[in-house]
Amino acid sequence: MNRRLVGVFAFALAVASATSFIVYRLILSHVQAPVAARAVIPANTLLVASRDLQVGALIRDSDVQLIAWPGEVPKDAIKVRADIVGRGVTSPIFEKEPFPDQRLAPRGAGAGLASTIPVGKRAVALRVNDVVGLAGFVLPGMHVDVLIAGSAPGEGNLNGTRCRTVLQNIEVLSAGQHLEKSLEGKPDPVEVVNLLVTPDEAEVLNLASTETKVQLVLRNPLDTEEQVTHGTSLTSLFGQREIGRPVAPRLVAPVPVIAAPPPATVEVFSGASKAQQVIDMPREKKQL
Repeated sequence: MNRRLVGVFAFALAVASATSFIVYRLILSHVQAPVAARAVIPANTLLVASRDLQVGALIRDSDVQLIAWPGEVPKDAIKVRADIVGRGVTSPIFEKEPFPDQRLAPRGAGAGLASTIPVGKRAVALRVNDVVGLAGFVLPGMHVDVLIAGSAPGEGNLNGTRCRTVLQNIEVLSAGQHLEKSLEGKPDPVEVVNLLVTPDEAEVLNLASTETKVQLVLRNPLDTEEQVTHGTSLTSLFGQREIGRPVAPRLVAPVPVIAAPPPATVEVFSGASKAQQVIDMPREKKQL
């Protein structure tokens, strides 16, 4: 009986030892695999985005990953994780793309709309409708001109409503709650458009939006030249002269002076004598 128990115990011990050895080898192979894989990574590594990051997003540690970079590392790419985490995104960064410093907000600027405003600029909200907002086609990154329509102070209603361009080539910072451009380009009606302006332009836009009717005019992003405009009024649209505006003097063409023709000399013979007589030629009549 004791021999049988000893045999069973020895057999169980052998099986346990063999099983433990097999499990140990399997675990060791799984542990050594990543080490071997890391050993073949090229020397050039780079910090890239682990997912798509939209404008205004705050970068977290999970949004940054280290990968092997097969080519030359971009000069403007940030190579220190601490210089990336905690900063806001000012321009879209896509998955597996490096982090250029110029596309991130300065440290401490936070995230959201405020982080996308350049130093020295201001974001001014303008309430719009389908007419003012060009039926939803005003998207972030586009450029517009600002037109106003109203009556000038002291002019009353003599010339009717006057329209003129007050701001040109103004960048649209956001449309509604959208900070990024629409890839499809589909119209998306919004109630508020934020324009990127200087402090002086912000004052103009604020007064114009409260005292006049405002209209946005979409322009080509490549057309950055400002045009000189003179404005127009309801009176001039109907071909009438505006009251209070001086009339330009009418230019009258000078009347040409016609020189008198020289007198004609006629020789008169009477028998053997000869005499000369001067005759005045008639002038041409002027046509009025």
